[in-house]
Amino acid sequence: MRTAISEDALIDEAGALQAWRESPTKMVRDLFGVEPDPPQREALEAFPHSPRLAMQSCTGAGKTATLSWLGWNFLLTRSHPMVGATSISGDNLRANLWPELARWYAAQPLLQRVFKMTKTEIFAYAHPKTWRLEARTWAKDADASQIGNVLRGLHAKNIMWLLDETGNYPDAVLPVCEAIFSGEPDEAHVCQAGNPTRRSGPLWHAATRARALWKVIRITADPDDPHRTTRVSIEHAREQIAQWGRDNPWVIVNIFGEFPASDINALIGPDEVEAAMKRYYRPFEIGRASKVLGVDVARFGDDASVIAPRQGIQCFPFKKYRNIDSIQGAGAVSRIWTDFGADACFVDDTGGYGAGWIDNLRGLGRAPIGVGFARQAHDPLRFANKRAEMTWDGVEWIKRGGALPMIPELSAALTQTTYSFMGDKILLEPKDDVKKKLGYSPDDFDAFILTFAEPVQPKDHGPPPKPRGQPEEWDPFAERGLDGGRSSSYSRKDDYDPYA
Repeated sequence: MRTAISEDALIDEAGALQAWRESPTKMVRDLFGVEPDPPQREALEAFPHSPRLAMQSCTGAGKTATLSWLGWNFLLTRSHPMVGATSISGDNLRANLWPELARWYAAQPLLQRVFKMTKTEIFAYAHPKTWRLEARTWAKDADASQIGNVLRGLHAKNIMWLLDETGNYPDAVLPVCEAIFSGEPDEAHVCQAGNPTRRSGPLWHAATRARALWKVIRITADPDDPHRTTRVSIEHAREQIAQWGRDNPWVIVNIFGEFPASDINALIGPDEVEAAMKRYYRPFEIGRASKVLGVDVARFGDDASVIAPRQGIQCFPFKKYRNIDSIQGAGAVSRIWTDFGADACFVDDTGGYGAGWIDNLRGLGRAPIGVGFARQAHDPLRFANKRAEMTWDGVEWIKRGGALPMIPELSAALTQTTYSFMGDKILLEPKDDVKKKLGYSPDDFDAFILTFAEPVQPKDHGPPPKPRGQPEEWDPFAERGLDGGRSSSYSRKDDYDPYA
C-alpha cells in the first residue's frame, strides 16, 4: 500500500517544480532523461504562455508524446488540476495517448509515488477527487449534443484538455472544450495535435479561421526544410516523395504536415461493414448472377495469397495460402474455379507478381485475366487508377446490400483505407501506407476488390433456384436484391457450400 504524499512533501521532494512549470522542456530532460527534438521543444516552451496550443503535424513526429509530457507537467506543477484527455475514438485513445501517458508513468518512480494510473484515470493519492486526469470518449455515431454531454463536467481553477488526433474530429468537440475558459479559471489550456487530413474540425479551425487565438506549431518531415523533425528519416521522406509525387495528398499530409486540397476520408464505416458481415443470401436469392474469383498473389514472405469467390450479392469465405509457388497457386485456383463454377477469374498482376500464376493457369487450360492496379480506370475522368475504381465499386456494392464473409482483416482494411482527390479524380491511400497502418498486408481487401475488375456475363446454368413452396412466377428480386439492400432472414447455420 502506497503512502499518500502531501503537495508540500511533493514540492520538497522535487525541488524543481517551479522551474519545470516555467520550462516543460527542463522537466522532460530532468524527469525522463529525454532530449525533445526542435518542434517538440517549441511546443513545450510555448505551453506556459499559450492557452490554446495546436500541433499540426506530419506522421511520426512524436506529437502524442509531446501531449503526454504536457499532461504530466500540468499534473505535477499546478495545484489541484483537472485534465481531460480524448481522441478521435475510444480505441484510438487506448492505443495511443493513454499508453504514451503510461510509458512515462512507468519510467519515473516520482510519478508512481504521487499518482495512481488506471485504464481510465490518473489521480493523486493525496487528493483523488480534485487532482486528476480523466479519459473521455464519445460513441462513433454521437451527435453534437451527445458529444457535449460526454465532454462537459470538467471544472477546476487549473484546468486543461488534451486532444489527440484532432485532424478527424467532428466540429462539435472544440466549442465544448473551449468552454473551460468561461469559468474564470486561474489557468486553462486546450492542447491539440493531429495530422491535417480534413479541411474542417478543430485542427483546421485553429490553423485558419481562429489562427489569431491559437499558437500553431507546424511540424514537417520535408527533407528540404532545415526545421524538419528529426524523428522521420530524410531517406524515408525522399522515398515517399519520389514514389508518389509532391502533390499526392498523403505525401502532403504525412510528410509535409500540410492540409491537402480536399479532405482525406474513410471509405466506409465499421457499422456498414459489420452489417454486411451479418448478411447472408440463399441460392434462390442470388439467382443466376455471375460467379467471379478475385486472386491476390503474395508479394513478400509475410503476405498471403488470397482467393475471393463472389456471386452477385454474396461474397463467400476466402481461401488463404502462405508460402506457395506459382505452380501450387495455379493448381489451387484451378480447383476452386471448377468447384465454384466461376465465370471469370481476375488475378492481380501489379508489378508482375501474378505473372507466374497467370501463365500456369493458362497451361491448365484456363483463361485468367490479369489486372494491374495502377492501370487506367474505365472512367479515367473520375478515378486516378484501376485500384480506386475497383475499390469504389466494391464499397458501393457493400452499401447496396452486399454480403461479406466474417473476416476481421478485411473489415480493418475496408474501414482504415482512406481516399482523397487529386484534381477531380478519386485516389486511394497508397497500399504501403495501409500496410504500415494495419501491421499486415491488406491481401483480403485486394482479393475482394478484384472481383469488381470487369463486368462479367454469367454462363447459362439453367433456371435459377427457387425456394420451396413458391409459385413458378415468383421473382426473388422483385422486392429485394442488390439495390434493395435488405438482409436475409436466414442465419449462418443454414449456409450452403458454394463449392459443393
